[in-house]
Amino acid sequence: MKILVIGGGGREHAIIKSIKKNPQVEAIYCLPGNGGIAMDAFCVDIKATDLEGIREFVKGHPVDYAVVAPDDPLVLGCVDMLQDMGIPCFGPEAKAAIIEGSKVFSKDLMKKYGIPTAKYETFDDMEKALAYLETAPIPTVVKADGLALGKGVIIAQTPDEAKAAVVSMMQDKQFGKSGERIVIEEFLEGPEVSVLSFTDGKTVVPMISSMDHKRIGDGDTGLNTGGMGTVAPNPYYTEAVAKRCMEEIFLPTIAAMNAEGRTFKGCLYFGLMICADGPKVIEYNCRFGDPETQVVLPLLESDLLTVMQAVTEGRLAETEVKFSDKHACCVILASAGYPTSYKKGFPIRIPADVLPSVFIAGAKKDMGQLVTSGGRVLGVTAVEDSLPKAIESAYAMAQRISFEGAYKRSDIGARALKAVQE
Repeated sequence: MKILVIGGGGREHAIIKSIKKNPQVEAIYCLPGNGGIAMDAFCVDIKATDLEGIREFVKGHPVDYAVVAPDDPLVLGCVDMLQDMGIPCFGPEAKAAIIEGSKVFSKDLMKKYGIPTAKYETFDDMEKALAYLETAPIPTVVKADGLALGKGVIIAQTPDEAKAAVVSMMQDKQFGKSGERIVIEEFLEGPEVSVLSFTDGKTVVPMISSMDHKRIGDGDTGLNTGGMGTVAPNPYYTEAVAKRCMEEIFLPTIAAMNAEGRTFKGCLYFGLMICADGPKVIEYNCRFGDPETQVVLPLLESDLLTVMQAVTEGRLAETEVKFSDKHACCVILASAGYPTSYKKGFPIRIPADVLPSVFIAGAKKDMGQLVTSGGRVLGVTAVEDSLPKAIESAYAMAQRISFEGAYKRSDIGARALKAVQE
């Protein structure tokens, strides 16, 4: 089989490494990929959002199955296009990807079908939004409606911060068209949990839960990032919580999408807050999370490609999806200065025995040498029998990887450890 993977980050590297385990796979093309992914797939410099470029590539390089991983091409209709060309795909069609593509859509969906989430109001008029903030409870959350590279959410601690967030999105166009409409919602408190799930539009199979660490600094301080590390499973996601999520959130969401004529097939990501009165949805993503994928897939014991094909063909109910009962920790190494400004082009040194545990995100090949080319450069994942061992092993491997200005948080998994000890 020849496989096409759309995307070029650490998430895609994790997906490719898992798919490669299937003996039927003879070749994997990754568009655009990166210098590290090139060790495991044929990378072609075509952007994930260049649908016409992807179409032309596929015409000249027939593929048997495609995985569209990032949000942008999914929302743009990449799956629709490939399916029209006769290529079976893993990922939702554009009409279903809107569950991430528009926060207004997803909030209205939850309200209409009684799926627990934060109270909210939506605005396309800045003056009305600013007037609403005069009486809104603080802290409050301001969200750009559309995709914003995971950065379109601001938790405002004061009325002035909330107003500044609205102005930056709606007037200053910080996120372009994504901020033309906004959501202002109540601030929820409690532990956050990420749950990726396989679904074929009928059956939902949650994957192992995980805990992301979004802030750049130790102790969850500083600016938001794309994610500085993850652990799995998440100790706050107990069996009782999982049962409530399935009954009150997961199945109702699939049913709601079906009722709207937007059947979702692929990976549906549930960003959850475990509040005092039960779990609530913070956000949906229409794809595998990054860096959650880098701890979840190493725990998958079933064959990923087989599961993906079952999703595409509507056979998920009859397909075994088995996960290990071990623990995983992923530590992200970033460029100094991320998430604002940073330098690129520094050689990366990864010991050969560590390389199988590494997922490359922001790196390219320069004269045969792997060098940094992004903010989040790579993630290293350890799988062990216990959470403390997984954290210790991940940091031990991370310590052996080097490039100039390498930065990592030192407390990935600390919150999870504290929860285990309570």
